[in-house]
Formats: sequence, C-alpha cells, structure tokens
Amino acid sequence: MEPEIPQRESGTTVGTPASEEPGSGQPASERPAPERRVTLRSDLWAAIPDAFAALVVTAAVFVFFWARMESGTSDTVAVMPFMSDPGEYWMYLLSQAFGWSGLLWAWGTVMFGLLLSGPGTGRLPVSHQTLERWHRTTSLTTMALMAAHALMFAAELVRYEEKLGWAARLWTGFADSFVPGWYDSGTGRTAIPIGQGALYLAIPLGLLFYVRHRIGATTWRRLHRFVIVVYVLSVWHTLLYGTNVWYGSWPRTTLWLLQLPIAALLLLRLLRPARRSERLRTGIGLPAWTLRATGRLVAAAVVIGLVAVVVTGRDGGRERPTAPVSTSPHAHETE
Repeated sequence: MEPEIPQRESGTTVGTPASEEPGSGQPASERPAPERRVTLRSDLWAAIPDAFAALVVTAAVFVFFWARMESGTSDTVAVMPFMSDPGEYWMYLLSQAFGWSGLLWAWGTVMFGLLLSGPGTGRLPVSHQTLERWHRTTSLTTMALMAAHALMFAAELVRYEEKLGWAARLWTGFADSFVPGWYDSGTGRTAIPIGQGALYLAIPLGLLFYVRHRIGATTWRRLHRFVIVVYVLSVWHTLLYGTNVWYGSWPRTTLWLLQLPIAALLLLRLLRPARRSERLRTGIGLPAWTLRATGRLVAAAVVIGLVAVVVTGRDGGRERPTAPVSTSPHAHETE
C-alpha cells in the first residue's frame, strides 16, 4: 500500500542522478548528499506513533462495544442474543474492535495513496514526502490490525471449543479463521473467505514496495493497483459480517458515506492520471482503450450509486427484529 517514489531503482544510492554518482568526475564537495533508500526497518520505526494511535482507537472501540453489550443495546446481541455477557465474549469484542480500527486505517492509507497518485498534489497542506511517509506507515499499521483482527477471532474460537483437546482446539480455531472455505456457519461461510482474501492480498501487496528495486518499478506499479481490491474486499467483509452494521440504521449509512471520497478520488485519478502513459487517448490500442474507458465508467457508476444510497437511505441493511432472535452458537466440535 505504498506510493510510487520517484527514485532510481538501481545503483548504490536512490534518488541521485547518474552524473552525480561516485566516479562521474564531479568533485565530491559539489555532489549532494545521497538519499537513503526507504527500508522496511526504517518504516517500522516510523510507524510506532501511528500504531500507538491505532491501539488507542481500538481500545476506545472495545470499551464502546463492551458498554453496549453490557447494557443490552448492542446490535451484536440483537443478532446473537446468546452473546450478552461481555466478560465471556471479550475476545470476540476485541476482534471486532481491531476489525473496525483496521478498516479505518485502511480507509486512511487508501486516501493517502489516491491523493499521492492523483493530480494537484502540490496544493495539499503537507509536503509530498510527508504524505508518502504517512501512506507507508498507515499501510503497515493496517496490515497489523487486520492480522490482530483475525488472530483474536481465532482465539475466541479456540476458547469456545472447550470440549476438544488443546491440539484439536488450536487447529479448529486456525482453520476456521485462516483456511478459506473451512468455516461453515451462517453468513461467515461467505464473509470470512472475503476477509481472508483481503488479508492475504494486503500483506504481499504492501510489502512489495520494499523490494521494488528488485522486481522493477513497472512491475511493482502494476501489482500495486490491486490494493484497491483489498479495500473493496475489506468493506464487503464488514457489510456482510459486521453485526454492528447489519441493520439499516445510521452506522451502516455512515459506512457507505465514508466510501464517497474514496470513489471520487479514484474517479479523479482515472480521469486525470498523473502519468501521461495512463491517459485515455487514441493510439494506445483498442483493448487498452476499452479497458481504461470501462474503468472510468465503473468508477463513475460507483460514485452515483453511493450518492443514491446516502440520499435515499436504502443501504442494504436488514430490518431490525421487534422480538429477540432465536439463535445459538454453532454446535461444538467433537473429537
């Protein structure tokens, strides 16, 4: 989830023109200081304040969910009445909290990326370099939050399968959480593989930035475009499986509303790409022209659709039940 940094991809230093490299004949005193290549280690250190902020937000969301579950006003309890004790299901609540903070950080890093790759970045209130750094650090934090979300969900499943031995409990929790198609209960049969797809795409696509000098900038740019797929899968997973946004009320509408700036910036990015080679013009071949034109039409349709959802309030949510739903946990696994 990293921006393309206009630096050289070869040589001992990055960002230093060839005429100024050692051996070019230019006196060392007249050469600018070489710019260091951005490394994963340096970004991990830079991401510590961002990660701390994410943990604070996660803790606040966890307390909010705990209070709502304890008071009986939680939508999660409305969906699953058996989950009325936050002390028993605290790991599930923590998984939810990590999921929501992860989605918020994913929203932020995608926004930074679209601002970087779109037109008019010089008019932003922060420098290009600062925006790049924010994009990289929020990307790393997002991956960590997504992993924590999945791990806490697995921990809750391990706790639940108390009738199994420890080896079987660990395997069941791992398989249900990380093996696509293994979880076989309710909406999770569809929603969990979608979330797994987002996680399994996010990690390699985000980390490829740090080896772009080995795979080539062009290859990295082409792969990096699929980051938007990670974000779409994350939102889709939330809408399907996030019990706090199941019903057609303001939380679900707000989630849809937050997608408007993403869709608008993506449309602007496609209509006015910073790279001339990505513009919609004659002479690029019919298949490429058709693909680019289709992408712009789809992005425009998404913007119109999101506006319609927000204006009409028809956000795909379910009707909140007037009586408690008769549900129970899926049956315990047996040896």
